Amino acid sequence: MQEADFIVVGAGAAGCALAGRLTEDPNVSVCLLEAGKRDDSWRIQVPLGFAFTVPTRAFNWAFETVPQPGLNGRRGYQPRGKTLGGSSSINAMMYVRGHRRDYDHWAALGNAGWSYDEVLPYFRKSENNADLRTDYHGNDGPLHVSYLRSPSPFFQLCIDAAVQAGFRHTHDFNGAQQEGIGYTQVMQKNGERCSAAKAFITPNLSRRNLRVETNACTTRILFEGRRAVGVEYRQGGKTHTIRARREVVVCAGAFQSPQLLMLSGIGDSEELRRHGIPVLHHLPGVGRNLQDHLDINLNYRASHPDLIATGPATGAALLKGILPYRRERRGIWTSNFAEVNGFLKSAPELPAPDLQIEISRGITNDHGRKKVMVRGFCVIVTVLRPRSIGRVGLASANPADAPLIDPNFLGHPDDLELFVKGIKIARQIIASPLLDRYRGAERYTGHARTDDELRDIVRERADTNYHPVGSCKMGIDEMAVVDPQLRVRGIAGLRVVDASIMPTLVGGNTCAPSIMIGEKGAQLIKDQYQGSAAPDRMRIFAEPQAAALTDNAPACPAGRARE
Repeated sequence: MQEADFIVVGAGAAGCALAGRLTEDPNVSVCLLEAGKRDDSWRIQVPLGFAFTVPTRAFNWAFETVPQPGLNGRRGYQPRGKTLGGSSSINAMMYVRGHRRDYDHWAALGNAGWSYDEVLPYFRKSENNADLRTDYHGNDGPLHVSYLRSPSPFFQLCIDAAVQAGFRHTHDFNGAQQEGIGYTQVMQKNGERCSAAKAFITPNLSRRNLRVETNACTTRILFEGRRAVGVEYRQGGKTHTIRARREVVVCAGAFQSPQLLMLSGIGDSEELRRHGIPVLHHLPGVGRNLQDHLDINLNYRASHPDLIATGPATGAALLKGILPYRRERRGIWTSNFAEVNGFLKSAPELPAPDLQIEISRGITNDHGRKKVMVRGFCVIVTVLRPRSIGRVGLASANPADAPLIDPNFLGHPDDLELFVKGIKIARQIIASPLLDRYRGAERYTGHARTDDELRDIVRERADTNYHPVGSCKMGIDEMAVVDPQLRVRGIAGLRVVDASIMPTLVGGNTCAPSIMIGEKGAQLIKDQYQGSAAPDRMRIFAEPQAAALTDNAPACPAGRARE
């Protein structure tokens, strides 16, 4: 039987960081299992290429929610990364950590070691920031962060418009002051995407203690009594078993981490029995506490030449941009679309921003799945700390079936009212005379003027901003799935290390926090096993292909998505 000290299920943002850090110790072996394929595609490595992954099934699980009553019964779209790097390989590359208060709140809930001052060193440890050198940033980590190399002048007009409207400008959302509007920092290196895989795995594939398996769909965790001892996975049409000498670490994201636990007999006993799954451990919080950022897109027709559409003019601009990108890694292909970000307050007395405003190249309709032939830009309004709480459940006991995803969008009335305020703020910024030369009509939503009409367009058009968290929450209460050391409660040798452990949603994008969780999770594991020995550590890596990335044909259509 194959063996490793640690089995890491899921090569997403947290899983890559965790595996990369654990294998810094040559005496520790790690097998990293990824249900998706390799990340060696231009659609991943070229920043603008994510416009060809999010709307499609290329490197993307492309899940849907169950019908959402708050969205007029619509099913929401839930793209998740299906490749090395997980969603960090198909996202907009924004490096945003959230607010200090988010992490201090985690600590106040009983999660010792997770306050802002305690997690900041892990953010800094991973970061290699090319532009900012302050106490809030790292400059020698593996994750490359910078401002865009070729920002559009149009977005400076948008920043100036927000300042003119009374909002502050900020140079660093991740520094001393999050509030304000400014240019987005991105996870890129020299004009290419720097995913978690590119940062933590690709440079370390030569390590003999790291084994990476792609197209490897983990179907269940194996136990001896109440101790996790390995996993089964499907690859190349065959079922394989691998044993963990020390721990199994689940890093499969907010949807599939709870799914895998439930398929393995850990979860609410009533739900498990309903699907004919033998109950190993009744843990009712598994799949509960799902939280996600909902957003509404305000799209404007605009004439600025840097803006994008699905049409001949944009096609010519993209073709023209290929040569400077190939020569210098500059130009339109380095864009992450959402070049400007704002973290704003709906009321001045609030202790932290409660709204996020992103301004993006191009009109966005249904996640890019519906093409738009006119040039323009998009203003994305997000409620940062929604009060609506959902859940992840099982569709069946078949690992190939996608989980049931119910974010319960707009389940709490306060979320809808905050959207009304956010839309008004966004429109106030865009109405600036500075944009009169370029701004045209607001498409799809421009007719909505009264508060009731604004509520209607949110219900009709809002959908995810791709930040699901919380479904295996960390805590000390009876609904907590993991403790503050990320160990699954009541089970030995098993942890969850990804965005699903967040007890509450942070006020910002979730990729950087997921990488931080992977960093901190690795340190928690190192601290636990420091000085202890594991026999026959390197036996799994005696085979000639051990140091290489193994890639076989897909065998699991639903598999594991990555956070």
